[in-house]
Amino acid sequence: MAAVNGVGISWPSKLTQSQRPKLVFSPSPRRCTPSSSTIKMTASVDEKKKTFTLQKSEEAFSKAKELMPGGVNSPVRAFKSVGGQPIIIDSVKGSRMRDIDGNDYIDYVGSWGPAIIGHADDEVLAALAETMKKGTSFGAPCLLENTLAEMVISAVPSIEMVRFVNSGTEACMGVLRLARAFTGRPKIIKFEGCYHGHADPFLVKAGSGVATLGLPDSPGVPKAATTDTLTAPYNDISAVESLFKEHKGEVAAIILEPVVGNAGFIQPNPDFLAAIRKITKENDALLIFDEVMTGFRLAYGGAQEYFGITPDLTTLGKIIGGGLPVGAYGGRRDIMEMVAPAGPMYQAGTLSGNPLAMTAGIHTLKRLQGPGTYDYLDKITGELTQGILDAGKKTGHAMCGGYIRGMFGFFFVEGPVNNFSDAKKSDTEKFGRFYRGMLEEGVYFAPSQFEAGFTSLAHTSEDIQRTVAAAEKVLKQI
Repeated sequence: MAAVNGVGISWPSKLTQSQRPKLVFSPSPRRCTPSSSTIKMTASVDEKKKTFTLQKSEEAFSKAKELMPGGVNSPVRAFKSVGGQPIIIDSVKGSRMRDIDGNDYIDYVGSWGPAIIGHADDEVLAALAETMKKGTSFGAPCLLENTLAEMVISAVPSIEMVRFVNSGTEACMGVLRLARAFTGRPKIIKFEGCYHGHADPFLVKAGSGVATLGLPDSPGVPKAATTDTLTAPYNDISAVESLFKEHKGEVAAIILEPVVGNAGFIQPNPDFLAAIRKITKENDALLIFDEVMTGFRLAYGGAQEYFGITPDLTTLGKIIGGGLPVGAYGGRRDIMEMVAPAGPMYQAGTLSGNPLAMTAGIHTLKRLQGPGTYDYLDKITGELTQGILDAGKKTGHAMCGGYIRGMFGFFFVEGPVNNFSDAKKSDTEKFGRFYRGMLEEGVYFAPSQFEAGFTSLAHTSEDIQRTVAAAEKVLKQI
């Protein structure tokens, strides 16, 4: 899978000229930099290696396993697919993380995507401090909801109305119910390896933690909950056509990650998304883009702006909350007006639209409108991805990978990787050895071969160079 280089940026037509970032590359956009009063992370890779210990993390994790299932509150964090000791994080700033043993890491997880402007951004923290003076949750409408809604609607091509929720899972649950309510049809089509949260109907050939832990589905999911979930290999349009023929008039929607991030980083083949758009229209079914990962990351208007394909409905999360718990679903007005209280499809949430998440989202999106934002992400992510792949080739490892703007991934297999079946051919044991070696060198990737990585505006050229140098060192050793 080749890296994507030099792709032009097309900002959504809904933005006014004054709202659109100037398309002038800025080699040094504003980035989060730790001050002398925050975390100092200046040790060299060799210095990190000499002092690397996880004793406190080991003690904390041992205690955690007595208190929480597996010692964690989300499965991938347990390091089961990479082996070794999970690290317990103490603090973050910019592109860096520090664990409770005092080890520093260049972070390419970014809280699984939200930290696109860097961790603990000073402006976002200041805005949150001001908002907290007024309260943390109202359980009633607040003006900040209007502000963030207007920003989302102006940016994302498909969204004319939006409903805020509290997580990506919740957004996907709501959008699925909405698609069925609007069409009056029961069935959905999802793709193998795509993850849309842990709601029962989606835990069929799912990615993310389900793939990481090797779980075929999940106990506790009744057969009735998944009877109407149809699956197809990603990038296989003929399989989708067959499903529509077999279940004519029954398919409410197709839901997919426009760029897969939960089976590793997998790009759509040329014309795949356009073909999916065409077939849904021909069958009076809805097209849903799950942009929880790709929204505001591949472009300000998300993957749908980047690829020029407009779905009927979209789910969002992560970046629109600036690191606080958030999700959203939105789309065409005629569809969204089915949602209560405007319409009969019920969905609610006590903390939905809470002022803290809205504040963090607003200030994060404002920063993303700055000049050169996506050019910069494209530049550093390309250098990182190509650098790692070159290091793999130089040291004799079969590797492939790719990137788009601030999202990337690589596999320990010759490739190409076009779907989840291809991804599963990757040498996961080798990935585990690579992962643990990089951790000791002060680099934090997602602890699974089947998760995408993320860069941020806080990552510097020095971060990239140090990461590539560490990768070559580790690849020589494994």
